[in-house]
Amino acid sequence: MKPLGIYIHIPFCIRRCPYCGFYSNACDGADYIEEIKTYFDMLKRELEFRKRNMGSSYYVDSIYFGGGTPSLAEPSLIHDMIEDVAAQFKVSDDCEVSMEANPGTVDRSRLEAYRDAGVNRLSLGVQSLDDGVLRTLGRIHDAKAARRAFDDARAAGFDNVSIDLMFGVPGLTENVWEKTVKEAASMLPEHMSFYSLQIEEGTKFYNDYKMGDMVPVTDEEDRRMYHAAISILRENGYSQYEISNASLPEKECRHNLKYWTFCDYLGMGASASSFVDGVRRTNPGKGYREFGSAGFPKDGLAEDHINSDFDNAADYMITGLRLNKGIDMADFRKRFGKSVWDMFPETRNELNGFFDSGDLVEQEDHLYITEKGFDISNRIMTCFV
Repeated sequence: MKPLGIYIHIPFCIRRCPYCGFYSNACDGADYIEEIKTYFDMLKRELEFRKRNMGSSYYVDSIYFGGGTPSLAEPSLIHDMIEDVAAQFKVSDDCEVSMEANPGTVDRSRLEAYRDAGVNRLSLGVQSLDDGVLRTLGRIHDAKAARRAFDDARAAGFDNVSIDLMFGVPGLTENVWEKTVKEAASMLPEHMSFYSLQIEEGTKFYNDYKMGDMVPVTDEEDRRMYHAAISILRENGYSQYEISNASLPEKECRHNLKYWTFCDYLGMGASASSFVDGVRRTNPGKGYREFGSAGFPKDGLAEDHINSDFDNAADYMITGLRLNKGIDMADFRKRFGKSVWDMFPETRNELNGFFDSGDLVEQEDHLYITEKGFDISNRIMTCFV
């Protein structure tokens, strides 16, 4: 049996953040609790459908509730969903069960209920510990609520907590950013994610940018904030293991590692993506209800792509190069029956400049991007497309 991660998308929010490009819906009115319940009923039907079509060749070793704001769902719904997964699949005894939570939607008793429901890893969407930055980002919580949510998580029994932070935000100074990272590190979460603000098409921030009402930070400021975060985290005992993620020893996010190590994962819910047995699938977003009503057909409303051997090799390279340890060339040969440079014969010459500059290193049968090279990682990765 092969390990499988399951991602479950919960597309509900109190209000939509102005920078968010993920599929989500603002909860409007008193009926949203029933709407969420109905959505979970559809998730259960999708799970049953997926299992019928996957057979018994997989066991589940990670479950990830993402969003949106999964912490708007009642703990009983989360519990029942975890039980439904266990009813359909064999689940490993040490299965990592992660859930994202908005600090403005949880307190100690609610977090205790999620812990009792089976969640054993909590990802708090803090984003900043500065009230001005949080207002810019349109978050529903302030810095005090973020600190309280972390303390409540510890009191509720969570011994595996991740904090998300965002830099490159207009108005965020380098001093405020460094202060935020230092304070977050002093709280000793097991895991830290640090993302640069991306202005996504279709968001309020994008419209503000196009109208000239938002001035992005410069690339130089953005990169200084990025490297400052890595330095501060390293000084506090964290190891960066992926472009935007660092953890204490052996506390990497096991589910997210599946995305970067070419492992199988099943995505359920509106707009969720899967990669199972060489097939990439993306569920519809707005059309998810219609998709479910049609019995989750293999064709039609979902977008499927059956990878060729070259597609798989390119995906392996692009995702694996996000990791600090990079590509294990021996593992590549084992998987694809060829060396990296036999599979990509023209690419080695394209990369010479990156090797010469120290942005990319080939050493002891590993190929990896250096910390300096992460600043131009997209340019390196696209050479394998």
